[in-house]
Amino acid sequence: MYKLAVIPGDGTGPEQIREGIKVLTAVAEHEGFKFEAVTYDFGGERYLRTGETLPDSALEELRGFDAIYLGAIGHPEVKPGILEQGILLRLRFELDQYVNLRPVKLYPGVQTPLKDKGPDHIDFVVVRENTEGLYCGAGGFLKRGTRDEVAIQNSINTYKGVERCLRYAFDYCRLRNKRRKVTLCGKTNVLTYAFDLWERVFSALGMEYPDVERDYAHVDATCMWMVKNPEWFDVIVTDNMFGDIITDLGAIIQGGMGIAAGGNINPEGVSMFEPIGGSAPKYAGRNVINPLAAICAGGMLLEQLGERRAASMVEKAVAAVCAEHLKSMTAGRMGYSTNEVGDLVVRYLK
Repeated sequence: MYKLAVIPGDGTGPEQIREGIKVLTAVAEHEGFKFEAVTYDFGGERYLRTGETLPDSALEELRGFDAIYLGAIGHPEVKPGILEQGILLRLRFELDQYVNLRPVKLYPGVQTPLKDKGPDHIDFVVVRENTEGLYCGAGGFLKRGTRDEVAIQNSINTYKGVERCLRYAFDYCRLRNKRRKVTLCGKTNVLTYAFDLWERVFSALGMEYPDVERDYAHVDATCMWMVKNPEWFDVIVTDNMFGDIITDLGAIIQGGMGIAAGGNINPEGVSMFEPIGGSAPKYAGRNVINPLAAICAGGMLLEQLGERRAASMVEKAVAAVCAEHLKSMTAGRMGYSTNEVGDLVVRYLK
């Protein structure tokens, strides 16, 4: 019996998570395990009603769950940043979810903007450090509001934070058991302090993994090769800011936000899984949003819980639906409604 915290979120988030829960329920029944889902209403509507984003008491409750299943966060009547920082970033930092895991996988039948590339070429993972770097909020202003204003934003990189992120990347590379190559993405020629640390720890830690090939690429080169030769990559590991950027590039080459899922991982604690797209409020309630990203996030959740066969079943069912049924990943153009896509995935599970 697993205990899952469900935060459906804003806009189309609840519709996507509804289909994700449908698939989780079906695969759990098939594989003989159970889960209890407890729903929390954190998001824009609650914030507008109460002024709360994520109460301290709820945060403590969430520490007691096996995993968190999160829908998209973002409300048109709430200033950008309030919900993202108050809910999403706070959960990542407070629960020490120090790895952001982003599979970049092109499924059969899904269109990519890359010429002459197919599913055999686009199948890698980005491991992004998730709790340090420029996102720590370290910095400040001097003479704010004047023509002499100075704004400082510091990138914080600790040995502990770098080492545990890199170790996760090497371990996950072994778990994937594909090309067995980890590529460090950085900028050693300019960010000489931060990435000197990353490079030194990468080299030292790599000695513990003689079966895993090590590679390095500047972030600008990484972006170019992701477009030109994505088949070169197996696992890419990088810092918070660079990871934020290259994972969005990864999303578009795998077919768009409708299929892109991510995990915020604390291997020793509570992890959180989500579709990486926005809440798309203009589509809310119309039953036309693509739920596959949320369903894939549910598959990642299963893998983290150790239900690897169930996770593989979800992935294969999604691949079959993409190959046989969907005309597009775009909302309203799939050829099916949101709930019909969820039903198709359930059908292929069986």
